Amino acid sequence: MIKAVTDNKEQYMDLLLIGDEQEDMVRRYLDRGDLFVWEENSEAVAVCVITREGDGVCELKNIAVSPGYQRKGIGRKMLRFAEEYCRSFADKLILGTGDSPLTVPFYEKCGYSRAHTVKNFFVDNYDHPIFEGGVRLVDMIYYEKELR
Repeated sequence: MIKAVTDNKEQYMDLLLIGDEQEDMVRRYLDRGDLFVWEENSEAVAVCVITREGDGVCELKNIAVSPGYQRKGIGRKMLRFAEEYCRSFADKLILGTGDSPLTVPFYEKCGYSRAHTVKNFFVDNYDHPIFEGGVRLVDMIYYEKELR
C-alpha cells in the first residue's frame, strides 16, 4: 500500500498541495525529502514527505490525504508509518502546522506535544493568506514526538 518514490516526485504535486498549498514551498523540501505514497487500486490517495534534519531528528514536512479518502484512518496510518520509518535512524519526529482546529487535535491525539512556535511563518512565507478550518494561519506551531 505504501511505496517510496525517488524519481519524478512532482507527479504527486496535486496531493502534496493539499498538505502545503503553495508549490514553491513544497519544492523547498521535496527533492531532499523522502516521499511516500499510499495507493489504493493503483491510485495515489495519500502522501508524506520526511526530511532528515540531523542530530537524530526527522521532520514530517507534508502529509496529505485525497479528499475522497479523508476521515478513514489513512492519515493516522501514514503518520504511524513515518514514525516507524524514522525510528531506525532518528530519536525524534517533529512537524510544523498551523494553529488549526483540524490539525492540532489530530496531532495531539497521535501523541505529539507542542514544542515551539515560529511567529508569522505563514504571513512571511506564503504569497496569500492561508485558511484552515475557518481559521487564518499566522504562526507555525511545531510538535514533536520521541521515537525511542
